[in-house]
Amino acid sequence: MTEQGRSADELLDIVDEQDRVVGQRRRGEVYARRLRHRSTAIRVRDERGRIFVHRRTPTKLIFPGMYDVVVGGVVGAGEDYDSAALREAEEELGVSGLPMPERRLKFLFEAPGFSWFLQVYEVVCTLPVRPQAEEVDWWDFLEEDELERRLAGWEAGKTVVPDGLECHRRLSAR
Repeated sequence: MTEQGRSADELLDIVDEQDRVVGQRRRGEVYARRLRHRSTAIRVRDERGRIFVHRRTPTKLIFPGMYDVVVGGVVGAGEDYDSAALREAEEELGVSGLPMPERRLKFLFEAPGFSWFLQVYEVVCTLPVRPQAEEVDWWDFLEEDELERRLAGWEAGKTVVPDGLECHRRLSAR
């Protein structure tokens, strides 16, 4: 991801309750004022069906140092969900030529201090991944049963990214 993309100065679209753009603000202000915006989440599997899991770096603007079961990020001002999903997945995995992630579901994620529409995707990555050191401290592809075991501990320790966990739950329930 570019320095601009990680910056609190990145411009984001602000959306209403129907996900219609009503303005634009800098990312830092969006988070500080809990303004509703757009984000993507992509569950990545390898050719064996294992799920990509990672720990975010401690320098991330939100959820620093937490484990996540999806990759993704904010949709920039004027950007569409699909373009953002492919961009974010390729950046975080450190690959190029990833197939277009497939849309699965969309929901409004709200928690204390956060409010965003989350377009959720899935993709199979057969390329060798080289996650960005600026984004990812640790990573692995885990079998689903192993992931569920680890999630129990991460949830108990409050060290799993809440929107990623919600994506995982919703995708697993389908």
